[in-house]
Amino acid sequence: MPIEENSENDAQNDESTDQVNATSKGDHINVLSHPSLMKIMNKQGDQLVLFADKVLKFTGSGKIKCRILLITDFAVYIVDPDTGSLKRRIALAALDKICVSELNDNFFAVVIPTEYDLLMASTRKNEILYAIKTASDYELEVVSSNRFEYNAASDLVKEIEFEEVEGGIKTRILRK
Repeated sequence: MPIEENSENDAQNDESTDQVNATSKGDHINVLSHPSLMKIMNKQGDQLVLFADKVLKFTGSGKIKCRILLITDFAVYIVDPDTGSLKRRIALAALDKICVSELNDNFFAVVIPTEYDLLMASTRKNEILYAIKTASDYELEVVSSNRFEYNAASDLVKEIEFEEVEGGIKTRILRK
């Protein structure tokens, strides 16, 4: 009998702690090993991780911050990797389009008409685009251009320009 009781308790513990199905090839940080990420996802009711990795996020004031980008079948999460705190959750239905340059760089902007946009950089840009497009129930537009605008804050529009130069790519972020 004690064996059955322990098995039952273990099954209950597994259900409460492992409600998230984070066995995704796009999970580059092993979400299951991060209790703070598990807690955020369980609280929101998300269970399927399509992508998870550290990215660089560019703030409206021009700062660059390391963040965890977590994409599920319902939302995009931005999490502080140092504190494990949720910085932002954006429902996939709120996304309008994704802007990328035509050059081989790591920048992309996620455009959210009802809020301010996200400008990020990742060496896994194409994988991120694929995860977001796969998760969306509707056709998400991807705009390729070497110059595009994004709303860095509710009252601040910035323009990002990409230019191929000798030895690489020059990226400029300008205030409009």
